[in-house]
Amino acid sequence: MSKLTRREFLKKGSLLALASGSGLLLKGCLKGKDYDLVIKGGQLIDGSGAPAQQLDVGIKEGLIAEIGQIPTRRARAVCEAKGMIVSPGFIDAHDHTDIQLLVNPKAESAVHQGITTVMSGNCGFSPFPLADSTYEEMKASLKEQYGLELNWRDIRGFLARIETRGTAINYATLVGHGAVRGKAMGFDDRAPTEAELTTMKNLVEAAIKNGAFGLSSGLEYAPGSYAQPEELIELCRVVARWGGVYATHMRSEGDYLLESLAETFRVARESGVSVQISHLKVAYPRNWSKIDEALASLDRAKAEGLAVMADRYPYLAGSTGLSFYFPLWAKQGTTEDFLRRLQDKKLEKKYRQHLAEQEKKLGSWEKVVIAAVVTEKNRVFEGLSIQECCRRTGKDPFTFMRDLLVEEKNRVGMITFMMKEENLKRILAHPLVCVGCDGAAIAPYGPLGKGKPHPRHYGTFPRVLGKYVREEKILPLEKMIHKITAKAAEKFGLDKRGRLEPGYYADVVVFDPTRVIDKATWTNPHQYPEGINHVFVNGVQVIENGEHTGRLPGRVLRKVSASE
Repeated sequence: MSKLTRREFLKKGSLLALASGSGLLLKGCLKGKDYDLVIKGGQLIDGSGAPAQQLDVGIKEGLIAEIGQIPTRRARAVCEAKGMIVSPGFIDAHDHTDIQLLVNPKAESAVHQGITTVMSGNCGFSPFPLADSTYEEMKASLKEQYGLELNWRDIRGFLARIETRGTAINYATLVGHGAVRGKAMGFDDRAPTEAELTTMKNLVEAAIKNGAFGLSSGLEYAPGSYAQPEELIELCRVVARWGGVYATHMRSEGDYLLESLAETFRVARESGVSVQISHLKVAYPRNWSKIDEALASLDRAKAEGLAVMADRYPYLAGSTGLSFYFPLWAKQGTTEDFLRRLQDKKLEKKYRQHLAEQEKKLGSWEKVVIAAVVTEKNRVFEGLSIQECCRRTGKDPFTFMRDLLVEEKNRVGMITFMMKEENLKRILAHPLVCVGCDGAAIAPYGPLGKGKPHPRHYGTFPRVLGKYVREEKILPLEKMIHKITAKAAEKFGLDKRGRLEPGYYADVVVFDPTRVIDKATWTNPHQYPEGINHVFVNGVQVIENGEHTGRLPGRVLRKVSASE
């Protein structure tokens, strides 16, 4: 018997590893087979919006090689999918995963719900480019929370770090306007000088040249909130020139929702950029009636010829940092500057007046729940409403929130109940809306398993498919699959992803349409969904019978100079 070369040995070994213990059936000798894997007997929904058909999927070298009736004898391994839906891997159109992949590259909460690709760097936040003050603060925080060393300042360094670590999912990102602004001119409430604006434009261009799919803004957060439309238009002209996307967390999602939509469409109109409206919602009861005009304005913008879309998660509560409820002027500068202002007795009256207006909008501080803190001392407050925390501590809302933010160095996550079910269903069903978790890839164990995060981290896509498609019937299944696969891929320019089609990357989900559902709850969020049986990323099985295989076949996707 002739000896195997090293290359042949490794190739044969990898195929055996793919099949052994994976629920795949090896078919005879590996030699002379046409496909590494065939997914057999399922109802295939290809992502185009067309109805399901019983077709097999042949995969070879990470790509879809054939769709049709494929005899099992042609396959090295077979995944039986009878009674299941076979679809393209789900694309999370609005994600915040970044550092989490360095902590745990298995991307557990994402891949368990069928997500194979995330679009991160949203709401103006990205871990690059880093201003000097941000670098030192972030360096200390990463070391304290995760034992991670910070060794990058720009997108090139960060993406290289992800590639070195490995990842179970495909990672794509935008560059955050807040990060760009902070790097170019600091974090104060003022307009940029001409030189600073030029620096910002250069930073955006450099990020896109090195892989970013566009620019995101967080106009309800500092420092993005300090930007006027003219600044955004200038930056978006750069994005448009490179064919990127501008994803915006608009200036208001409640009292000034309609004005914010008008501003967004103005940016699109004057810059020519493709716009993605982040987590489209109508927040707070006094604004719920604005849903008709909000959706009508989206339709008018599309009819005008603007490249506009939106995304949404399938829950009635939002989630962000607790500092959100404090005035923007207080959050200028660094975290230390903000915390120092919070403790300034001369400003206390203004804070109390501001929080009183927030409570009026909410209806009650019972609607705001503490989701996550960093210190063990304050862990007792996780899962409790602000109102309950005040009852237990004997403090008023301002004093409690101020003290908690100071003790936690502004690292306090919260959940806010502020939306209406009927509005949610209308938004999810709208033809210009796709789906995004607005969360990050976490896990029920280790440092990412702490706190009581929003259930959307674990349940977004199964909830859409189970509750809103199967139970509420807001759309046919094939139409929703189109939204969460091909439609998202086309919007962001994800090459050869989002469809089950020969020549496309083999990102595939096999799920049970009768069982798929989210299990994460507000009180017990760290739970994987049901009904997601198998997930393949670039042709490699990552979820097998609902369990993670430990493999890391994901790739860093780049807009320009793609490594693929």
